[in-house]
Amino acid sequence: MKRIVVFCGSSLGYKAVYKDAAIALGNYFVHHQIGLVYGGGKIGMMGVLADAILEQKGEVVGVIPKLLKKEEVVHPKVSEMIVCKTMSERKVIMSQLVEGYITLPGGFGTLDELFEALTLNQLQIEQKPIGLLNINGFFDGILTQIGHMIAEGYIKPEHKKLFLVANSVETLMEKMHQYIPLEKNSIIQKVVR
Repeated sequence: MKRIVVFCGSSLGYKAVYKDAAIALGNYFVHHQIGLVYGGGKIGMMGVLADAILEQKGEVVGVIPKLLKKEEVVHPKVSEMIVCKTMSERKVIMSQLVEGYITLPGGFGTLDELFEALTLNQLQIEQKPIGLLNINGFFDGILTQIGHMIAEGYIKPEHKKLFLVANSVETLMEKMHQYIPLEKNSIIQKVVR
């Protein structure tokens, strides 16, 4: 993979383990010559991840909506900054630039981005690997909810294969490199029936 988008928070959260995971992911990207595409911020998890890559002269492409392009938010040192009109346009641009997605801890915006990527794969508009770096069990509640949605018949069991989960960078990246998309049209056919 040449580029991966990473969805993550504009906050650092309360535990250093999340910041450490962002740095570890950034180091992995640099050592494996993977470019980062992300939300363009210099604060929170976004800033830590971008800085870890930029300090080692790696590629960082920010995509930020005009409404968020403020001096205290936007990262001034990225390799390239793409300014777009809306949050929706941001996700489209990010998708066009990458071969895969990774989600680190974050808030509502991070989850919005994750679930849009999952939906694009579910509908087979895309067939890119989607990884959750489940540091400190951060995504356990969401994974439980998805399990409940499967049990209640709102998500097909095979849809669980649309995302990859690991609690270490190396394991997640190995899964991403080995990802095999679901068979074309199998999901849509089962939804329509």
